[in-house]
Amino acid sequence: MPSLFQIGSYRVYFWSNENNEPIHVHVGIGKPTPNATKIWITSSGRCIIANNGSRIPTNELNELLEIISAQFFMICNAWKDHFKVDEIKFYC
Repeated sequence: MPSLFQIGSYRVYFWSNENNEPIHVHVGIGKPTPNATKIWITSSGRCIIANNGSRIPTNELNELLEIISAQFFMICNAWKDHFKVDEIKFYC
């Protein structure tokens, strides 16, 4: 699970076996878990919450979404590098 960056106590990361899905990140505190909050990245750089498995409070989640959205290009490049793909599949 490559960790992309840290936002306060929250870690933003990929699961290594999910390259067949559209681009997304997971967010949680501490050790990465399969039920962590999952956020789809759209082709326009916006974020859509797939689930809030980490139970991040709404106000914190909104701030996290803004920061993750601002890192769109870095996340896309990291996805391509990690999953060894030339094209990214987006949720929408």
